[in-house]
Amino acid sequence: MITLYTFGPYFGLPDPSPFVMKAEVLLKLSGLPYQINHRGLRGAPKGKLPYIDDNGQKVADSTLIRLYLERQYRIDFDAGYSAQERALAWSVEKMLEEHLYFAMVYIRWMIDANFQRGPLGFFEQVPAPMRSMVVAMIRRKVRQSLHGQGMGRHSEAEINEMAGRDLDAIATLLGDKPYLLGESACGADATVYAFLAGTFCPTFETPLRHWGERHTNLRDYVDRLHARFYPDLEPAG
Repeated sequence: MITLYTFGPYFGLPDPSPFVMKAEVLLKLSGLPYQINHRGLRGAPKGKLPYIDDNGQKVADSTLIRLYLERQYRIDFDAGYSAQERALAWSVEKMLEEHLYFAMVYIRWMIDANFQRGPLGFFEQVPAPMRSMVVAMIRRKVRQSLHGQGMGRHSEAEINEMAGRDLDAIATLLGDKPYLLGESACGADATVYAFLAGTFCPTFETPLRHWGERHTNLRDYVDRLHARFYPDLEPAG
């Protein structure tokens, strides 16, 4: 059986990482049996989650997990869609993963009030005498990473506006369809759902969340996919 290594539920979300959520939804779409393990970070092949262990074959990175499932189990997550539609889905995924993601990291980690409500909880297991030092060190690394990537060089207002354009684009492409490309889910829906759910998470107060919530079709989309994939988990907010 496939084992998916995750962080576990946080903030009312199935997982605080949209990449972990993406990987799990892909497994749900695949129909393959799998189990969850919350204790795999130390053994992560690339030092990050998610990764899977399929009878000894470890695959890290949500996109590489998808490619592995497609090749190993002959799954077509985009069955029924054209080459042009598949190209659009891939472009949407990369917009969210390579742009919106870094705005989400900034909002959660660099805005003090949001950090106190959210990521600070990740450090509860650190001994109290060391906790403030460890927290400061990790936040400094996150800040440096954001600066190196580029998102951290912008003002908060600029970040919200640029990321808001991502949400506008998704809302326009989705329209009144139940899924990104049409009547049936495609592989990119795992990504879109994960990132929208994370953006709308009420734990974090941000103009970006309110920007996205103005799009009724995005709110309905998140509710619809949450009911399908996580019916036993109360939605965040």
